[in-house]
Amino acid sequence: MTRTLEFGTRAARSGKARSMVVFLHGYGADGADLLGLADPLAPHLPDTMFLAPDAPEPCSGNPYGRQWFPIPWLDGSSEAAARAGLLKAADDLNGFLDERLDEAGLTPDQLALVGFSQGTMMALQVVPRRPAPVAGVVAFSGRLLRPESLAVETLSKPPILLIHGDADPVVPFADMQLAGQALTAAGFDTYGHVMKGAGHGIAPDGLSVALSFLKERLSGS
Repeated sequence: MTRTLEFGTRAARSGKARSMVVFLHGYGADGADLLGLADPLAPHLPDTMFLAPDAPEPCSGNPYGRQWFPIPWLDGSSEAAARAGLLKAADDLNGFLDERLDEAGLTPDQLALVGFSQGTMMALQVVPRRPAPVAGVVAFSGRLLRPESLAVETLSKPPILLIHGDADPVVPFADMQLAGQALTAAGFDTYGHVMKGAGHGIAPDGLSVALSFLKERLSGS
C-alpha cells in the first residue's frame, strides 16, 4: 500500500496547465525547499503547473526535515534498510505521479521531474522503470543508485540532464560521470552541465540550463 505524500503546488500562470513539473527535494529538507524554484521558471513556462511533494518519512538525521529513504553513511542505517526504503518510496512516488497526472488531465509526456541530491536519486530510480516515458528529468547534484540493474529494469528512456557542482563536498562530482556513463550505456539521451566552483546546491547557471531543457521538452505540451 502506497503512502500519501503531502505536497505544495503553484498553478500555471496562464490559468490552463498543459504540462507539469514535479520537484523532488533532498535528504533532510521538504517540498517547500524546492517549490520556490517555480518563481524564476514560471514566467518562461506559463502553461506549466509546479508540484513539490514532501518525502514520506521524517528524517532521522534532521527531525525537522523529511527523507525518501535512510542513508547508511549519514544515519547509521543498514544497506538493507536503505534499499527497502528506496523501493518503498519509489512505489509512493509512482502513485503520487499517477494521481496528480490523472487529476490534472495530463499524460506522462507532459511531465518533467526536477530532483536535487536524494531527490535526484529518486527520479533516476523511478523514471526509467515507468512504462510510459516522461518528457524529461533534470538531475541536480545526485547519483544513480543500483546502476547494475538499470539496463535490465528500464521500461522507458526519457532524456536526462545531469547537473553537478565540481566542488560538491556532499555528493562527489565524480558521481555525475558515473551516472552519465551508465545512462548512456543503457540507451538514454543524456546531457550534462558542470556548475564551475559550485558546491552542493543549485547555481544560477545550472538553473538556466535546466530551464532551457524544460522549455524544449515541454514546449509541445
